Amino acid sequence: MKNLFLPIKPLLLLCVLNFTSLTVVSQTPIIIPGTIESTNVNLSLQNGTFQFFPGENTSTMGVNGPLLGPTLIMNNGDNMNISITNNLGEETTIHWHGMHVSAANDGGPHTVIGVGQTWNPQFEVKDKASTYWYHPHLLNQTDEHASKGISGFIIVRDTEEAALSLPRTYSVDDFPLAVQTKSFDGSYQIQANVNDDDVLMVNATINGQLDVPAQVVRLRLLNGSSQRTFNFGLSGNNAFHLIGTDGGLLNAPVALTRLPLSPGARAEILVNFTGLQGQTIHLMSYASELADGNYGATYPGNSPSKPLNGYSPNVLNGTDFNVLQMDVVTQTANPITTIPVTLANDVPLAEVTADETRAFTFEPLTSGSQQLNGDFSINNVTMDMNVVNVTVPLNNTEIWTFQNNSAIAHPFHMHDVQFYILDINGSPPPSYLQGRKDTFLVPTGATARIITKFEDYFDDTIPYMYHCHMLKHEDALAGMMGQFVVVDQTAGLDDLELSKDAVLYPNPSKGSYMTVRLNKPSETIKAYSIVNQLGQIVRYHKIHENEISNMYSFPIFELAQGQYFIKVFTQDRIITKKFTKNH
Repeated sequence: MKNLFLPIKPLLLLCVLNFTSLTVVSQTPIIIPGTIESTNVNLSLQNGTFQFFPGENTSTMGVNGPLLGPTLIMNNGDNMNISITNNLGEETTIHWHGMHVSAANDGGPHTVIGVGQTWNPQFEVKDKASTYWYHPHLLNQTDEHASKGISGFIIVRDTEEAALSLPRTYSVDDFPLAVQTKSFDGSYQIQANVNDDDVLMVNATINGQLDVPAQVVRLRLLNGSSQRTFNFGLSGNNAFHLIGTDGGLLNAPVALTRLPLSPGARAEILVNFTGLQGQTIHLMSYASELADGNYGATYPGNSPSKPLNGYSPNVLNGTDFNVLQMDVVTQTANPITTIPVTLANDVPLAEVTADETRAFTFEPLTSGSQQLNGDFSINNVTMDMNVVNVTVPLNNTEIWTFQNNSAIAHPFHMHDVQFYILDINGSPPPSYLQGRKDTFLVPTGATARIITKFEDYFDDTIPYMYHCHMLKHEDALAGMMGQFVVVDQTAGLDDLELSKDAVLYPNPSKGSYMTVRLNKPSETIKAYSIVNQLGQIVRYHKIHENEISNMYSFPIFELAQGQYFIKVFTQDRIITKKFTKNH
């Protein structure tokens, strides 16, 4: 472990006891990623080296460079055409975290970019103005690729945000800040899926420094850490204003002195530096105030009797520390010097509009005192690429309830949608969690409810993910991740053109199973869905890779008597057959 960072409390004690022995660590101006503001974007995923520590080369991965990636600036309504070429020498994916795109464009673990291949997602930007980000999402390797440097900001703009008096000049009064902790081995190489992340950095810069003008400044905070939760605040307990959460602006700024932010989550804050020219303010994490049961607190479990291997000792755990030194410099031309009173017109979904309620339980797979060193499940199952855990009808508004029965808080992330938190343990969420969210921390022992609507996109074959955004939990062989598909249950009867390219037998059937066989031996069955006479999908099943062939027997014993259609998904097309279930 390499630690060049001193927490505030030990540093003050050192000054009192022996000020002559204090070593002052020099500050380094943080890297500000370049931007791409175009509907046609070319990205290259590549290997590189970077000196986090002077004179020491660390192997990294980056986008259009050795580390990190450009900030993509998009506008609501843009039709994006993105080409991503994989020059890493190994497979990966790129996920647009927080963005509302089709499953085929989402970049989850099913959309693998092979070695030397180019992936070309195309989508309309339907999202509200906010801060999103992109990062890898390869099954079991997300942490390795993200920790080595593949990630970048996405800034979406819209007309509502443009009409407000807000800082928005990139790298002048509007700064992207990716806050991360990493672990390095004795050779200064990045380690993934470990618990000793004791090196703090902002935009890949250790001991970072930023010049800020003496006016209102916008900070776009991203917790890009693999596991650690930060409790952001300013030195001197000065107030700042939260203006936006993961998926959009709030209705009005919220004055805060603390902002907990879990892995994967974003927040936009305004800090008023007016009249402070020549002064230094620190962005801090007040981790001493994090309750036990959070990764970043003194104890990651809800009691000292539930340790996490490698977690201690670590000077970042349970202590208050500087994140970024901000030196206040001269105002810019036409500065913004006041905080707006109102922001967006965001109307949360009403609970009475929900079509369905689903329940999800987080459980440790290892019981007792060692549970934090094991894996975790959602509804007693772990990630299986061949299993769709939830099927959601298109245009459904749903309430999802989470019960965390483990000893540690889990940051829950949901692809495709933004949601609103209804309550945590029966109480309304705190003010910093009342906006549009795609990632939020479910405390240990807590019950939390969210509400969201699944609209615009449906796909029978490619699922979206929901998962814990602690990457060690997500990446485990028994990964804390599930899959859902959004299906159009009202579409299709008129479009179900029956095919002669397959046979279905016995048909009609009184039995428990029916078999479909494709006429072409070279074609294979990847998945199937069964549609009833109302056009509703009553079952979707993805075939396990060990069972893929041109023939498959599927159960019909639970189907009511009547006529059905089976849609068979091959590698190239959809084949539809009609069958009758008799009693």
